[in-house]
Amino acid sequence: MAKKNTPDASPVANFEQSLEELERLVDRMEHGELSLEDSLAAYERGVGLYRQCQAALEQAELRVRLLSDPANPDGAESFAPLPDGN
Repeated sequence: MAKKNTPDASPVANFEQSLEELERLVDRMEHGELSLEDSLAAYERGVGLYRQCQAALEQAELRVRLLSDPANPDGAESFAPLPDGN
């Protein structure tokens, strides 16, 4: 049985599920499988999923910084963005 997102669950724990759902929504929208009303609803859902994914990545980065240097997490270098390989 698939895990459900719960309001109190960590964004990091639900990252992969949110990303997969976002990818499915984008695919359906790109292939014109939705009516205008459904496209708008999918877009709204997609924005929410994007924000969840972004929050999860930010939280994961903070956790890595805290593990790398617990005494000075703000002094850690930010991760460089990945090059766009698409």
